[in-house]
Amino acid sequence: MRQWFLLSTAAFILFPAACATTNTVASPPVASLGAENSAGAIRAAEEVGAAHSPQASLYLQLAKEEFEHARRLTSEEDRPAATRLLLRAEVDADLALALARENSTKVEAQAALDKAHMLNDSVVQ
Repeated sequence: MRQWFLLSTAAFILFPAACATTNTVASPPVASLGAENSAGAIRAAEEVGAAHSPQASLYLQLAKEEFEHARRLTSEEDRPAATRLLLRAEVDADLALALARENSTKVEAQAALDKAHMLNDSVVQ
């Protein structure tokens, strides 16, 4: 009886410890991480206003198309192609973001120049 009690106590203590050290959460596949990065880059470009800049909107649209194409590639054989497409989508979205920021900076600079010219003209008169 005492032996049974010791074995059951040991099992009661060791079983939770063994379960706690088991990794039950699988790490996401590479394509999943690429999808998160690409989607975030696309969202960032949209929030900055890439759709309103002619050059940036082309790269934003390309990034969206690459992202959607990669999502349709679901088989194991297509995983490398999907990963490459997601990486390209992320890079194109980053380029769209940079172009949109450049465009808005140019617009702000031009507005500042126009204001400076207007103030200069009013002082000269």
